[in-house]
Amino acid sequence: MSTPPYWPHCGHGADPADPVGCRGIRVPGRTACLAHLTDTDRDTYLAGLTPGADIDHRGTPFTEDLLNRLLDAVRDPTTTHPHLGTAEFVGAQFSGDARFEGAQFSGGARFEWAQFSGDVSFEGVQFSGDAWFEWVQFSGDVSFEGVQFSGDAWFEWVQFSGGAWFGGVRFSGGAAFNGVQFSGDAAFGGVQFSGDAEFEEAQFSGDAEFHGARFSGDAEFDGAQFSAGARFEEAQFSGSAEFGEAQFSGDARFEGAQFSVAARWGPVVCGGTVDLSEAVFGAPVTLEVTARRVRCTRTRWQSTATVRVRHASVDLGYAVLEAPLAVIAHPTPFITAGGLSTDENLLPGSGAVRVVSVQGVDAAHLVLTDTDLSDCLFSGAFHLDQLRLEGRTTLAFTPAGWHRKGIFPARWTRRRTLAEEQHWRAQTAGQPFTPVGAPPEPRRWRTGPHHPDPARTPDPDDIAPLYRQLRKAFEDGKNEPGAADFYYGECEMRRHDRTGTPKIERRLLWTYWLLSGYGLRAGRALGWLVAAMLVTITLLMAFGMPESSPKQEAIGTVPAGGGTVTFIIDKQDVKNPTGDRFTGKRFDKALNITLNSVVFRSSGQDLTTTGTYIEMTSRILEPALLALAVLAIRGRIKR
Repeated sequence: MSTPPYWPHCGHGADPADPVGCRGIRVPGRTACLAHLTDTDRDTYLAGLTPGADIDHRGTPFTEDLLNRLLDAVRDPTTTHPHLGTAEFVGAQFSGDARFEGAQFSGGARFEWAQFSGDVSFEGVQFSGDAWFEWVQFSGDVSFEGVQFSGDAWFEWVQFSGGAWFGGVRFSGGAAFNGVQFSGDAAFGGVQFSGDAEFEEAQFSGDAEFHGARFSGDAEFDGAQFSAGARFEEAQFSGSAEFGEAQFSGDARFEGAQFSVAARWGPVVCGGTVDLSEAVFGAPVTLEVTARRVRCTRTRWQSTATVRVRHASVDLGYAVLEAPLAVIAHPTPFITAGGLSTDENLLPGSGAVRVVSVQGVDAAHLVLTDTDLSDCLFSGAFHLDQLRLEGRTTLAFTPAGWHRKGIFPARWTRRRTLAEEQHWRAQTAGQPFTPVGAPPEPRRWRTGPHHPDPARTPDPDDIAPLYRQLRKAFEDGKNEPGAADFYYGECEMRRHDRTGTPKIERRLLWTYWLLSGYGLRAGRALGWLVAAMLVTITLLMAFGMPESSPKQEAIGTVPAGGGTVTFIIDKQDVKNPTGDRFTGKRFDKALNITLNSVVFRSSGQDLTTTGTYIEMTSRILEPALLALAVLAIRGRIKR
């Protein structure tokens, strides 16, 4: 740089290529900086320093030995630690290691634009005034562990090429890390931020650890980029927690974190898992998350919350809902404060949201909108009948196509099922385990997380109540067709339940299933109706109708002396058929009798004794089958 600094500088080594030369500020009363004084002058200057003295060495190049001599000159014999007043190191260059351990800065400390070539240690340092580190370049590892900043601390646009450790630091004032670049790991475990903590546009290339950090003021991470893991376990956010437009390439872990007044969290983009397990949200909050997974296991929601999600599988297992919680699949990328869409390159795909567990949740406060529940576990949840399923809800279907059941081909009735039934049927069928993350096979049942362990797989006795409660949730929402599959599933589980369902009830359910699919399969009921009618027609033609219609006979006696003639009218006895029984005429009569039986009417035809019993049976069975078909159609179209 050819521009000279704004302070009177040393100029040592100036030449045509570098007309400015050394930019170190001149020592008072001298024409050179501390680094370029003569040995005698340097010794005289250092000997004149006392603990607590103000020093000004802006732009000065420090070797490791020269820095140590300067710190020794202001070392307090009582505490054995360096004690500086106001310290000016703006633009200073530190070659080798720089160690300020235990130093005390009574006044302001300015290190803007300084360059540290080696490792740097500020462990245990006390900054009583403000501390400025903007635009500093740390080429090695840096440790600020145990440092106390009584005033404001400014670290904006600093470059940390190595690791940066801030464990146990106390920031009594504001802490600004806007635009900082952490090329290595950044450790802020146990840090206390009494004022606002600003990390806007910060870049974390290594792991970022804020485990147990305390944010008493606002925590601002808007636009921050975390290329590796980010850990905020047990962190406490007493003010707002702003992560708008933050990007996490790895996992973002907030297990046990406490958000006291956060009103909005996000929009966040995470290529891995956003883990909010056992976190506590104490105020109404809206979360906007684009992630591969969102884990809210045992999360406590103390107030109304809305979770808008894209791409993610959401785990709400054993969450505590003290107020309504809505989980909504957001249809389009989130819009940032600047009006732009969030960058979702980390997560290609349609953006569909899967809820994988609501186990142990009080579903009375839960609303799921436009979510995929194909793999959702409901066992252990309560008040499922009050769960609200809004928008388009997707569930897993039964296996498609034909399969072999014993020696006969068979196919499953197409219907929506719960994950628990899928897991139980996969376990009883002896299917091989499907690896986690593998796409489901449409011709097989989905295996559960504990497949094939029968002790950890729900039984029909456990699954039937789930279907019953969810059916009621659909019915209360005036969605009868949506509830139909859950009624079917409930009946299926009761039919297969050998512990809680009596044997006679299982046989009745089996008959109900066989005849009409529990009153939900109109085609099956109509098929049986047609078959029953054909059997009835055949039996009537063979045994039910007489050889010919019996004729009436009138028998009377004329009195010998004249008078009134009395007639007795009777019919001939019905004769069983003996000739050709399957004629067109007999078929027309049998069809007429059968059609009247379907609508529970008597045909008025003369029948044999056997035919009478056939008609009585058909007048009971066939109207019942017709009613089942009508019931099935109504169940599919009623709203």
